[in-house]
Amino acid sequence: MAERLTISLDGMGGDNAPDSVVEGAAIARERNPALRFLLYGDEARLKPLVAAQSHLADCVEIRHTDKVVANTDKPSVALRSGKQSSMRLAIDAVQSGEADSAVSAGNTGALMAMAMFGLRTIAGVERPAICSFFPTERGETCMLDLGANVACDAENLVQFAVMGEAFARTAMGIEKPTVGLLNVGVEDLKGKDEVKLAAAALRESTLPIEFKGFVEGDDIACGTVDVVVTDGFTGNIALKTAEGTSRLVSAFLREAFQSSLMAKVGYLFARRAMHKLRLRVDPRRYNGAVLLGLNGIVVKSHGGTDSLGFANAIGVAADMATHGFLAKMRHDFEQLRPAETGR
Repeated sequence: MAERLTISLDGMGGDNAPDSVVEGAAIARERNPALRFLLYGDEARLKPLVAAQSHLADCVEIRHTDKVVANTDKPSVALRSGKQSSMRLAIDAVQSGEADSAVSAGNTGALMAMAMFGLRTIAGVERPAICSFFPTERGETCMLDLGANVACDAENLVQFAVMGEAFARTAMGIEKPTVGLLNVGVEDLKGKDEVKLAAAALRESTLPIEFKGFVEGDDIACGTVDVVVTDGFTGNIALKTAEGTSRLVSAFLREAFQSSLMAKVGYLFARRAMHKLRLRVDPRRYNGAVLLGLNGIVVKSHGGTDSLGFANAIGVAADMATHGFLAKMRHDFEQLRPAETGR
C-alpha cells in the first residue's frame, strides 16, 4: 500500500474556486488513493461541494476561515493582513509538518511572499524561483524563473540552474538533465553581462551539471535542453507568449476547418488526430508551477484553470513530496557552497 500523502489546499484561491479546487481534489484522489487533504476556506461553501464528491469521502479535513487573499492584494498587504487567510494557513500546514506540500491558485505575488516568510529558503539559496513544464517536440522541458524575480544577477542564474536540474531529476525522472541559459544567441560574446558571467561560472563549476551553454527562444519548443534558465522578466513573457500562441493556433485550426463544406468533411477524417493534438498542447496538462528553493513544497496553479488543471497541480505537489525533492535540493546546495567559497 502506498504511503499516505497530505496536501494542504487553498480552497478559496483562483478564479474558479472553490468548485475547481474541490473537483480537482476529487480527480487527483481518484488517480492516487494515497492522497488526503487539508482544505482551507469557507466551510459553508466547501462542505456541500466535498459531500458531492464520492472520491473525497473520509480523506478531506475542512478547516474554516473566511479570510481570502484577493488577486488585487499587493504582496506586502497580503503578508500583513492575511495571516488567517486560506492561502497562508495552507502554507503554515507545510511549515508545521502537517502537510507534505501545499497548492494554491491564488495571487502569485502574495503566495511567493507568504511562502518565503513562512518556510524560508534552503541554505545557500538567495532567491526562490518559479518553475514549470513546457511541451516540446521531444516531450517536455522545464523552465525557470517564470516571474518571481524580474532582475537577476549571475549568481541567481547559477542557483536557478542547480534548482532546475534537481527539479528535472525529481519531477521529470531524467537521470542526467541538460541545462541551457536563455540568450539572444548561442555565441559566447552575445547577451547581457550577467548571463555571460553565469555561463562562465557553470562551465567552470565542479557540480555534476550537464551545462550545454546558451539556448535561444526557439530552442524551448524544440526541446534542445531539459532545463531552460532565465530571469523572471524574460521567463514570464516567454510563458505568456507560449500560452497565447497555443490559443492562436487553436483559433486558426478552428477557422480553417469551418471555412467550407469540404473542410468540415476533412475534419471528420482528421478528428482523432486533432484530439491528440489538443491534448498535447492543452495548458491544463502542464499546470502546476513549483516555487523552488524553499524549505517546503508549494505549487502554484494557474488562477484561471478548471478542475482538471487543478488536479494536475496536485499531482505535481504529490510527485515532489514522494520523490524526496527537498533532500536532493539541499544536497546540491551543500555541494555548491564549497565551490563558491573556492572561487
